[in-house]
Amino acid sequence: MTRLFALLLALLSLTLPARADDISATSRSVVRVVTVAMVDGEVVGFGHGSGIAISPTRIVTNAHVVESAARYPDNVALGVVPSEGQKSYAAKLIAIDTKRDLALIEITEGRVPAAAIYSGPFESGADVVALGYPGNVDAATAQGAGDYITPRTPVRSEGNLSNTQGVDGVAMLVHTAKIARGNSGGPLLDQCGRIVGINNAMTRADDGDSPFSFAIANRELTRFLTDASQSFGSIGTPCLSLAEADARDRAALDADARAKAEANAAKNEAAALDRQLRETRADEEAQASRENRMALAGVLFVIGALSAGAALMFHGQKNVRNAKMAGAAGGVLVLAAAILFATRPDAHGELPSDPKAADGAAAPAALAEGNLLCTIRPDRSRITMSETPDVPVAIGTSGCVNGRTQYAQGSDGRWQRILVPNEEPTVTIASIDGAGTDYRVDRYFLDAETMAKAREVRAGVEIKGCSVAPDQLAALATQQDAIRSVLPASPNERLVYSCQKLAKGAVVNPAP
Repeated sequence: MTRLFALLLALLSLTLPARADDISATSRSVVRVVTVAMVDGEVVGFGHGSGIAISPTRIVTNAHVVESAARYPDNVALGVVPSEGQKSYAAKLIAIDTKRDLALIEITEGRVPAAAIYSGPFESGADVVALGYPGNVDAATAQGAGDYITPRTPVRSEGNLSNTQGVDGVAMLVHTAKIARGNSGGPLLDQCGRIVGINNAMTRADDGDSPFSFAIANRELTRFLTDASQSFGSIGTPCLSLAEADARDRAALDADARAKAEANAAKNEAAALDRQLRETRADEEAQASRENRMALAGVLFVIGALSAGAALMFHGQKNVRNAKMAGAAGGVLVLAAAILFATRPDAHGELPSDPKAADGAAAPAALAEGNLLCTIRPDRSRITMSETPDVPVAIGTSGCVNGRTQYAQGSDGRWQRILVPNEEPTVTIASIDGAGTDYRVDRYFLDAETMAKAREVRAGVEIKGCSVAPDQLAALATQQDAIRSVLPASPNERLVYSCQKLAKGAVVNPAP
């Protein structure tokens, strides 16, 4: 029975989608930094530490990790071992700051996913995670020198931020995540996988003392990178779980819906009052018209009766001609009076039908067309890595976005496009609602295996540019559903934008 249960779990693990984990995503940005000292072609020294990529080719580590390479550039080689793949890469020193104990190195080939630096406030007690390659773990698991240059996942340890202290004029984070020799230069992260510091030291646990770790604070790191003229990703928004972001999103949508309902209720109330006033005015006008018609009929009837009396008088005087004329005139007038009275209008007026009300039941267009400018809603987003400038979106016929990317309508009614790049290990789902008011970007930071599956599914259908051919649109929709099936249940990052339609004739410059 136990073997059967284990087999069932194994089968389930094959069918369940990968789990989106921010720390695991950032771990793919962590590398082992290696120094090899050579004399007369022979290896005479070997050292290693950890590092974190802040661009696809630039790595931050501790100055003391690469100090020998800085001091003896002709005899010490630098190398970088990524956490994934099959290769290690040579590196060169770009900048070093021994006071802050920070260094910047560059790999001469290959690419590593870049991590982002958290620039917002970080309070005591916050959860932190250390990633790196502790030497005591290497000593317990490595079976040879080759294991030190073989890509492997960094070791994770968790703790809490104690406080920030100045050490020799450098801001340091004191924390309880366990580190060891070899963790030097590796990142200290928040729960969203963003860099809050660079680990560089630890206290000794002599005589039963509790160990504490030190990390160079992110403000020192950003100053170092700025001094080195190195660009970097920086995120200042608080770390939210996707559940918290979803709750905020729902609350914002509910608030918007309530505001819209209240506005519609006020609009309907004003419309009802206006209609009531117009009905009253129409009734008054109808009553006045009815009374005028009846008065005119009465006047004509009186004149007709007088004419009939005159006809009788002329007949008594033997004036046949005048009698006939007066009698005919009287008959015409009485008949006209009868017609006017019979056709008098109703006392209640009727308003013309409202064409807008008649059109209200018409189905809206499948996707609104036009030029939009979409602005990030931080209160509804989970931002872990990306910058969030305004996004111009030009929607054309049948889901053609920005004149070059075809979107397809998903089962949830939103129009979407799933982007699977050849190089970056990130799958992006961009989607927009039919009204063109809500634009979203979900990003999945994936391991190499899941990324390979997504690329394999994508290869089945290639639509370059925009197409309105039904068979191609159907194939695209099917392909996107297939790509979704290999993605984790939740994205690492969700950016929610509110869009406003630009004035007719306004020019947008769509982002690539």
